[in-house]
Amino acid sequence: MYRRGRKPGFNEIACPNRTCPQYGIKGQGNVTGNGTYDTKNGKVRKYICHTCGRVFCSRSNTAFYNLRTDEDKILMVLKLVLRGMSLRSISRIMGVKVDSINRWLSRAAEHSTEVNRVLLKDLAVSKVELDELWTFVNKKEYREWRSLRTMGHGFG
Repeated sequence: MYRRGRKPGFNEIACPNRTCPQYGIKGQGNVTGNGTYDTKNGKVRKYICHTCGRVFCSRSNTAFYNLRTDEDKILMVLKLVLRGMSLRSISRIMGVKVDSINRWLSRAAEHSTEVNRVLLKDLAVSKVELDELWTFVNKKEYREWRSLRTMGHGFG
């Protein structure tokens, strides 16, 4: 008969339970796979933390957690919003309700706030330095835009 072999390691997965002593710490060996389940987007992996006993899935702590709409459709709607399209136009084109778009936007905003909090917690930058950086970036983008514009047809 066949042998199952070694179980795959889940060293890149951390426990999402804030009360767990190993919350957010990867590579501790406390998280193992606990099966999968099917969704419209494909299979979603389930995990279990052996320290606190919490069962969670690969979508936990993401903007897509517990949503039934296709992830690609949500991402497309968010991209259209970023491009400046009106919510009603997006609603008509994508075939979703405006309320759904508003809900996805708030989820994405909450998630991005959390990501910023985690990524920028050890960043020691003063407001003056940040302002100078944005001024530099804006000037650089303007220079690139102007050079592209002057190189186009009708100039020279």
